Parts: sequence; C-alpha cells; structure tokens
Amino acid sequence: MNTGFPRTAVVITLVGALVASCAGVSAQQTARTTGSIGYGPNPTLPKPRPTIIPIVNIADATGWQRGGMPAPARGLKVNAFAANLDHPRWLHVLPNGDVLVAESNAPEKRGQGFSLRKVFMTAAMKRAGAVTKSANRITLLRDTDGDGVADQRRTFAEGLNSPFGMTLSNGRLYVANTDALVAFPYSDGQTRARGRPRKIVDLPAGDLNHHWTKDVIASRDGRRLYVTVGSNSNIGENGMAAEKNRAAVLEVDPESRRTRVFASGLRNPNGLSWNPESGELWVAVNERDEIGDDLVPDYMTSVRAGGFYGWPYSYFGQNVDPRVKPPRPDLVAKAIKPDYALGAHTASLGLTFSKGASLGRTYANGAFVGQHGSWNRSVHSGYKVIFVPFRNGKPSGPPRDVLTGFLGRGGTAMGRPVGVAIDKTGALLVADDVGNVIWRVSRANRR
Repeated sequence: MNTGFPRTAVVITLVGALVASCAGVSAQQTARTTGSIGYGPNPTLPKPRPTIIPIVNIADATGWQRGGMPAPARGLKVNAFAANLDHPRWLHVLPNGDVLVAESNAPEKRGQGFSLRKVFMTAAMKRAGAVTKSANRITLLRDTDGDGVADQRRTFAEGLNSPFGMTLSNGRLYVANTDALVAFPYSDGQTRARGRPRKIVDLPAGDLNHHWTKDVIASRDGRRLYVTVGSNSNIGENGMAAEKNRAAVLEVDPESRRTRVFASGLRNPNGLSWNPESGELWVAVNERDEIGDDLVPDYMTSVRAGGFYGWPYSYFGQNVDPRVKPPRPDLVAKAIKPDYALGAHTASLGLTFSKGASLGRTYANGAFVGQHGSWNRSVHSGYKVIFVPFRNGKPSGPPRDVLTGFLGRGGTAMGRPVGVAIDKTGALLVADDVGNVIWRVSRANRR
C-alpha cells in the first residue's frame, strides 16, 4: 500500500480557524518513552496539560514490502493466514474453525459542513491508512489442509453498513453494523449468509457518529447480547444529548428487542471478551485526548451492571477532567477505577482471553490486546500486540510483547493490528488493517 505521502512522521498542528499546513518535523517533544509507563492497575498519571494546538503525529501507512512481516516474541512464530484483504478490522472464529473477517471502515459522513479541523483531520487519517472506502463485507476464510494458511475464501455477507463485531449464538450470527445490530441464520459449515439480515435493534449512529465501531458478544446462555458504542466526542463537547446510549456497553434482549445501558462512562469501548476464570465481561477502552502525551491511558476493565467508569467527567477513577462543563461531582464520586491501564494513546482495540491458546505456559492465562497505535502522541505508542498475564481472574503482572515490528525506520507503519482471536488450533489471529493481512501467531517448533 502506498499512500502517496512521504514516509516520514509529521506533526500536524490544527490552529483554530487559521490556515495550517503539514510540515515534516521530528517528533521529539516531551513524551516519555513507551516502555511500561501508563500500564498496570495503578499507572503513573502526570498532571494534565491541556493543549490549544493538538499534536497529530502520524505514522505514514506504507504496507508491507514483499516478504515483510511483524516480529513474534521468543518461542513464537508468525505467518500470513490470509493476505490481500480490504481493510480487515475484526475477527470471529466459528465452531468448525472457519474464520470470519469484517472488511470495513468508517461510513461516509454527511451534513457536517466545512471546518479546517475536519480538513486536516481527514488528511491526517489518510496518512495513517484510516480513510478508505468501506468494503462493507464479511469474508469467510477456511484452512482445509491444516497448514495454518487459509486456502479457501468466500464472501459470507456483503452490502452491510460498516460492520465490525460478530458473535454466534443459538443458530444466529449477529453482526454489529455501525447503525444496527442484525442477524443471519447460521448452520455449521455454511459459507454464505442466506437472505437479507434481520434487524434486531437500531444502534446510535447518525451523521456525527464520531466513534463508529461497534462490537458484540453473546452471554453464555445466549439470552443477552452486549454491544459497545463509543462516544460522539472527545469530552462531551457536542453536548450530552448527543451521547444518549453512547460511551457505553448496551445489553440487548434479542427476542424482545429491548435495550438498556449495561455500563456507562466508557469513552470508546471496543473489544469484548468473557473472563474464563471469573465469568465477568471485560472490555478494551480508548480514553480521551488533548491533555498530554501520557494522559489518559487506554485500559481494559471488567464491567458490571449499572457501573459508571468516569467519562467525560473524570478518568481512571476520580481524576477530574476540568475541561468538562458543567462538572458532575456526583458522578465522579461513583466512578469505578478501571482494572488495568494499557498506555496512553495506544488505541487498544482488540481483546481476547487466552483460553484455548496453544502458545505455551507463558500465555496460558491472560489476555491478548491488539494496539492499533497512536496518531496523536509525539512519540509513537502501541503498534503491537501484547499479552497481560492473569491470576485468579485479575491482571497479575506487566504486559509482554507478543507481536511487534509494525513500525519501520523513520516512523512508517507497515501495518496496524486491530482485532485478535484464538483459532480452533489454539493459534492467535491478528487483523492488520494497513497491511491487509490476517497474521497467525503459533508456537515455534521445539528441537
């Protein structure tokens, strides 16, 4: 993939209504090194530094050169399970081992009018490989000979509306489009959806639809579905009326089609996964911007019914965001502190627990996280897949790099990891939406 831009990271400054420009400059400012800063159950949180001119430090999306691939951790190996996809974002592994891939991107936005901020942000996202026409397709991949490479590819469903999350429950494949939760009937081994999808419920969308991705997961008994919906803003600047049923995990009854807010105050929740030890629902969340390179850490956390997790009034518990007006001290007082920080601006999207993985003892109990990578931090963060060990249902140590090397010399991005899933053999699958590849991470052969 070639974006047509020079392969150097740039800092784009957006200055109100003034005419700004993209200038190639070195991204050496005040950010700490990525390391383990901003990770763990009790991350160091520096004082907020609100900025009038937000930093947008883009890693130019270049794609992989022939033979290029990310680097696995010691004891692991990686190969391309499938290549030449169209912006693969999310994954779901079916009981027979078939892999569904949501090839998707943001829907076209209308009716927002002109603004210099919009112009520059669009240009910035193009450099990051994040502005391509959505394929609106779910593709089925099958490995018939067990060699770790998909040798069959079928279009399972098309004509969707920015599909993202998928889950199979009680003979139905549920798909979270950007504007609705829909369902197809499914039987084992099926390679093509039958008929048009049935709409279960509408989901918050509209012309603004700031965070468009929606994930979905079913309860163990299939009686409830849980859907993530991101906020319509950074910190509520579009008014809280625009945030109805947003920044939340919704609970849906697929039979009655009733919806309620299950957990709220989650700025941009994405990957959902059930914790196999505790039975709790966990989610990866992208936090707010524009108060410093090291604020606010993205995180993963268990979510409970009726729980409030701070956004927009506070972050990581009771740390008040003074930019939000009017303040809500009543809500801040009950804000639940997230379980585990995942680093500032890492864009942690994918989340799956390692139950069933065959990557060795190191990865036997914990969670894999796909970190899509920063675009607004002066020193890049994320751009890798990590593993967080768990013990007794809770995180129990520092993160470990599983798959790195997505960033090249000069700050270019050959790939950006998004969704993660465990395949039927116990290998880890990683969707790379810039490289247009599904990577497969497995245990290296032992001599």
